Formats: sequence, C-alpha cells, structure tokens
Amino acid sequence: MIKIPPYLKKGDTIGITCPAGYMAREKAQTCIDTLQKWGFDVMLGKTLGSSSTNYFSGSDEERRDELQAMLDDENINAILFGRGGYGMGRIIDQLDFKKFKKRPKWLIGFSDITVLHCHLNRRLNIAALHAPMAAAFNNGENEFIRSLHNAITGKKAKYHHSLHPLNKIGSATGELVGGNLSLLAHLCGTASELVTKHKILFIEDTGEYIYNTDRMLYQLKRAGKLDKLAGLIVGGFTEMKDTERPFGKTVEEVIRDIVAEYHYPVCYGFPVSHDKENYALKVGVHYTLKVGKKNVQLSEG
Repeated sequence: MIKIPPYLKKGDTIGITCPAGYMAREKAQTCIDTLQKWGFDVMLGKTLGSSSTNYFSGSDEERRDELQAMLDDENINAILFGRGGYGMGRIIDQLDFKKFKKRPKWLIGFSDITVLHCHLNRRLNIAALHAPMAAAFNNGENEFIRSLHNAITGKKAKYHHSLHPLNKIGSATGELVGGNLSLLAHLCGTASELVTKHKILFIEDTGEYIYNTDRMLYQLKRAGKLDKLAGLIVGGFTEMKDTERPFGKTVEEVIRDIVAEYHYPVCYGFPVSHDKENYALKVGVHYTLKVGKKNVQLSEG
C-alpha cells in the first residue's frame, strides 16, 4: 500500500534544492516570497544559484549530498525542486532512503524529477507530487500554483477539463503514475521502472521531435506499459518539432494510433505540462478519471 507523506501546516519548512540543471537564485525569489506568504519557512540549498560554470547546479557529489541532507533533515517537511532539466539519473542510485522511508516528506517537481517520483513509487511505495517548480511562480499565483498549495496542505483535487475530439470515453479508478514521457521511456529496464498495470498513466513532454515521441511510445508499448492500463491521461506536448520531411501525424494522432487497440478511457490535452498549465498531481495516490461526452473529470480519492 502506498504511503502518503504528512501534509503541511503553517510554520513547516520547505527546502529548495536543484538536483539537476542550474537555476539562478533570482529566478526563485517569487517562489520564496509566495511560500513565505503561505506561512511556510524556506530553507535554501547552495545548489540554487551555485557557482557552477557548466549545465548542472553543481557536481554530482554536491547535488547528491545536498539532496541527501534534505531527505534526512527532520526539520524539513517538504522539498520543492528549483528546476529539472537533466541530472537526477546520475545520482539516484547513490541516494540513501533509509531515513526518508521512516519519515517521508513531499518531493515536489516534474520533468527530470520524474526519475525520483518513479523511484519512490517503484522501490519505496511512497507518494510524491508532480507539480510546478520554483520558476513557475514567476507566472503569478494562478490556479496551477494554487493547486500545489492545495495538494501539500491536504485538499483533495477535483479537476475539470474540456473535451478533445480524440478522447476515448469511459471511466477508470486506480493509482495515478507517470510524468515526463522521455524519462518514463529511459527508465525502462532500470530499478526505477514504473509498474503500470491497472493504473492511470499520465504523460507529457516538451521540445521533442514527433518521430522520437512515436519511438518512445512504442518502447513503452513493447515493454508492456500501455496494454493493461486503467486509463491514460495525455498532457501537454509543448514546443514539439518536426523533421524537414514531415512525420505526417500530430503527437495526439501518434498516441491515438498506438493505443487504438486498447479499451480504456483516454483524454487528451489535460493541463499537466512544461507550460504554465500544470496541475499538481499526487503520484501513487488513487484517482478517478471520467472521460464523458461533455467534459473530463479527474478526482482524487
């Protein structure tokens, strides 16, 4: 059974660290101010605005050690990641989750943080939060930022979404898993590989070629990750690219054709993405997905 970390209350501490790509300190200031306005204390890691001169926010050892310290620190009640990018896969197997397993906390992020969320789901049976990271707060305190606040303070989500012409009508109840498609594909064959049987899977991505998206989806299909789902949620596929000689399909049409033989409900264009439309979703928690003729509803619990 999945373990749910304690929800936060005013006065609790949220740590901010960057276990992957570099993020300038000033880009997190609005996030810091907002968290404090919500009544939380904030502890900043040295990887935020680090002096690193390459892609990463520090060496593998620096990023690993800071994340490890925050995982172990009993005075930190949740960890919000500054950004994703790339880097979690380089350190995930070096992290020690013994203390974290005894005293879990919400780990909040998306994109490259999908590696960590999947690892918690597969190895530890602990829920995590796929949600906006620090830079997203610069868009203003919108409904997606508020969904993060609602999630960490224990309010159950109930999201509504408009219709899409490719939707496959139906309803499903199950554990919600997923995240960035690229990472889900890359995790196949690793210790962090997702188990998707009878679960609701959500996927999103950004900046990929359409043909590569097709390839990653076929990898998931060949690995058996798509055939026994309870349901599928297709989020935003933003800033997608095509080859000089067009692939010939949109991303949504690619997905439609790959899952055409299955009978579970599918919704497209759900607001979970690399763009500002990114609702907080609790990975590992049970949800009910209803894809109807008039709208789509995703409800927690």
